[in-house]
Amino acid sequence: MKLRWFIPIAFLIPLRLSATDVPVGARVATITINPREVTILHLRPEFESTIRMPEEVTSVILGSPGDFKAEHNEGEPDYVYVKPIIKEAAQSNLLIATKSGQHVSLELVSEGAGVASQAQPVDFLIEYRTARSFLIPSDAESPATPSVPAKDPDRGRGDGSTGANSAPLSSLDEAFKQQESVNAPKWTKWADKEIETSIGDVRQLSNETMISYSVLNSSNQPIEIVPPQIQMTGRKVTKKKKEGKGIISDQLEIRDYRLSTTRLEPGERADGVVVFDRPNFKESTEKLFLEIAQADQVDRPILIHLPFTPPISGDGK
Repeated sequence: MKLRWFIPIAFLIPLRLSATDVPVGARVATITINPREVTILHLRPEFESTIRMPEEVTSVILGSPGDFKAEHNEGEPDYVYVKPIIKEAAQSNLLIATKSGQHVSLELVSEGAGVASQAQPVDFLIEYRTARSFLIPSDAESPATPSVPAKDPDRGRGDGSTGANSAPLSSLDEAFKQQESVNAPKWTKWADKEIETSIGDVRQLSNETMISYSVLNSSNQPIEIVPPQIQMTGRKVTKKKKEGKGIISDQLEIRDYRLSTTRLEPGERADGVVVFDRPNFKESTEKLFLEIAQADQVDRPILIHLPFTPPISGDGK
């Protein structure tokens, strides 16, 4: 009797990849921190992107937590991990601040899980590096780089020194020192808010507008505030009568700013100045606002109505 041996044969059957399994282009970039610029970060569902900062991250503010997820932990203080959490196309903003007061603004863009999104490379790693001006001190005026001044910037006050050999202050720095010197600002209280605000001078510098302001922590616990934003809000009539009028809002570009501190202890005050590009004209329904928000309530900012035409021209007092 003959024995027949049946030897199983393995067939390699190629698996059909779905649209979401198609390989995507990956991008790795190194960017110098520039507070004037907004970095566009291209994301895709089921992929996680990494942002590496040059120093420890102190706060991560995500505009749309329902569409994206941003993670940061103390074990990896220089890293932030971002990914979309929905399959549909989505956009949001992300603000990252570091311990020295530097910050970067990003626009998160996810085109969704469709085939159309395959043409756009995914930003797998964005590594920020510090601008040279942060590492090498300079006596030259450099108003383009935001900084967080020390609590007592006038080191020569104690001995009467005036610092005659130092470089002249910029218009922004002069406005900042003037706002700091205001002993009793006129505070405005806001319903359900832990902070109070005060607006100082509003100046026009050529095509730019400069706003001085102060923020007071009127609560009994520490809070953190984020860098200022400028918003232009208006209304437009939609095509369907049932929908009525829709609200449109645009963020204006911040040219430069100063902020004495982002963390406020109970009763502590922060002073700031912001310079932004104001449009030359607007529609009658549009209004200009200074946007101030707490780090834990970025979706509920305080909107302070600003005059479109600044009452102070140039460097006039």
